Amino acid sequence: MRKSKNYFGIDMFRLLAALLVVAVHTSPLYSINPFADFLLTRILARLAVPFFFATSGFFLVKRYSKDTVKLQMFIKKTIKIYIISILIYLPLNIYAGYFSKELLLPRIIQDTVFNGTFYHLWYLPASIFGAAITWFLIKKLDYKKSFCIVAFLYLIGLFGDSYYGIAGQFYTTRELYNLLFQIMYYTRNGLFFAPIFFWLGSFIANKQSNLSVLENTFGFCVSLLLMTTEAIAVHHFNLSRHDSMYIFLVPCIFFLFNILLELKGKRIAWARDLSLIIYIIHPFMIVLVRLCAHILKLEWLFVENSIVHYLLVCAASLVFGLLFVNIICKYTKNRAAKPQQKCRAWIELNLDNLTHNLNEIKKALPANCQVMAVVKAEAYGHRIFEFSTHLEALGVKSFAVATIDEAILLRRFGINSEILILGYTDVRRAADLKRYNLLQTIIDFDYAKALNQQNIPVKAHLKIDTGMHRLGVNFDDLTHIKDIFSFKNIKILGIYSHFSSSETLAAEDVAFTQLQLNRFYSVLNFLKQNNISLPKTHIQSTYGLLNYPQIECNYVRLGLALYGILSLPDDKTKLQLNLKPVLSFKSKVVLLRNVAKDEAVGYDRAFVTERDTKLAMLPIGYADGLPRNFVGYVLINGSPAPIVGRICMDQLSVDVTDIPNIAVGDEVEIISLKSESNLLAPQIAKQYGSISNELLSRLGMRLDVLTI
Repeated sequence: MRKSKNYFGIDMFRLLAALLVVAVHTSPLYSINPFADFLLTRILARLAVPFFFATSGFFLVKRYSKDTVKLQMFIKKTIKIYIISILIYLPLNIYAGYFSKELLLPRIIQDTVFNGTFYHLWYLPASIFGAAITWFLIKKLDYKKSFCIVAFLYLIGLFGDSYYGIAGQFYTTRELYNLLFQIMYYTRNGLFFAPIFFWLGSFIANKQSNLSVLENTFGFCVSLLLMTTEAIAVHHFNLSRHDSMYIFLVPCIFFLFNILLELKGKRIAWARDLSLIIYIIHPFMIVLVRLCAHILKLEWLFVENSIVHYLLVCAASLVFGLLFVNIICKYTKNRAAKPQQKCRAWIELNLDNLTHNLNEIKKALPANCQVMAVVKAEAYGHRIFEFSTHLEALGVKSFAVATIDEAILLRRFGINSEILILGYTDVRRAADLKRYNLLQTIIDFDYAKALNQQNIPVKAHLKIDTGMHRLGVNFDDLTHIKDIFSFKNIKILGIYSHFSSSETLAAEDVAFTQLQLNRFYSVLNFLKQNNISLPKTHIQSTYGLLNYPQIECNYVRLGLALYGILSLPDDKTKLQLNLKPVLSFKSKVVLLRNVAKDEAVGYDRAFVTERDTKLAMLPIGYADGLPRNFVGYVLINGSPAPIVGRICMDQLSVDVTDIPNIAVGDEVEIISLKSESNLLAPQIAKQYGSISNELLSRLGMRLDVLTI
């Protein structure tokens, strides 16, 4: 995923693109050299609108998202701008006799949805259609599949635009396009034109380019040369119905956008608004310049001289735009984008530490072994969306969850990698397993039989019980294991087991782990002997890797190691990895109060002050994941503050008598990333007799999430 924030080039080209659009409607070089004007307005200026689409796609259409809020905001904003623009040009429509034409209502609907109520306003509904189509295609499909669809739409548009002369030669295609043109006057619209450029912007934003500036520049120059040749040929052979869409326009935008991202400089915050205003208002300025020319009897200079005409329209549009932008800036100066909020209590995720942990783990993996990221229970409380999307962007191709609904949630977030459901799924949901392309664990023979009887083809991993005695077909039930591979509706893509005692190096636990491993390999050998091709294998979780790194399987199921912690602080492992915790849990002081000596605090009067005491109230409790019997401390301004009294559902009290200069609003650390604080998750868990897995997975969903 692209991390570069160099948007100076995009801001600069926004303004240039707006002026290129003005050129399309004023033909600035026509009175000097018509061919030069053709090169400018029919070729170079054709980059402008696709660039705007790609820019919107770059900032809007994300590979991963929790919901459609951002898309809805974009659509609502664009509709508002469109309505205002319609009202602006309403007098010109009335003057031109628009409302006196036949079939007025169908024409209004057609123009509003596709063509634009004034000739250049088609861009606004096209943006709405293009954004929505691309958003949902990328969310539902991967980039390759969605590209095939948007490219096909563009191809349809292409033969209704620059290559209509070819499509019109054949009866079937001619009639199809004639039918299409009764619905929309042009194919350069939001259905056929915009989606591919929204897709390009999204693709560039979410896929790190490996091309250098020189390679992108070369690619752009070659593509522009080819598009120029294409445009000249299209016009020479009189193929175009309109000439907005060219084959080589697509690679031109791709290479151009990558070049712009490499340009360094300070962002031009007002460039977006100014370019949009110029785009919307310039036809009105054309009318204004022509009106002034008529009044002053200067048509020969203001209109007939195409360069002067273009410059005057640009100047008028710029002046109006700058005045309007100034008004917008004054109106919105106190409404700047808010940073991530720290309201009541929150968890902070250090995604750089997650990246570090993944890289450390990869170094320790055997050859041809992949990470299967275990993200069940909201990624052990770390939040499944933030973790899964970050890991897939880093190249992780396999995930494991506990339930089918967790798996479906990942799909809805945009995760396209394989997803294994480690737990039970009702066989009546076989259709969902197929629909969302999920891998279901076969938990025993009867389950496999029932799943097969649904007559819906599903993919699965077969679990073998080698001694854990939870889920799985018993390792010595070889007949049933073999039979499962023959079920016609179940495709076994993996086989696995689970160690019960791999976290300890006690002799008896090491012996039992080895026994489990031997039992697992005995099943694999049986399958080989019966000419059953082995699917992918996995048996290690985090401790399985750390204590038995020599085992060679296709996957290692990793939870705790990715999160940079162990179950308990004293756990010793053979393999020592330099892992870093990813999660910290924080809140803030919301109230300070002085309590006299010998006063009881909280439920059951469980704490009685032994001196005059200053208490700080924190707005967190066991509903946020803290154990009710926790008796540790928190850090305020780097100083320890003991928790006193019972932890309530939503509140807890800490003693801050000995902390100087404390104030309401001070930040509080409950779980820290710093080992010297003694507030790492394993250390806290140990204090109340549990493990970090439980502590973290209990963290409540009402906590805000901040990524750092």
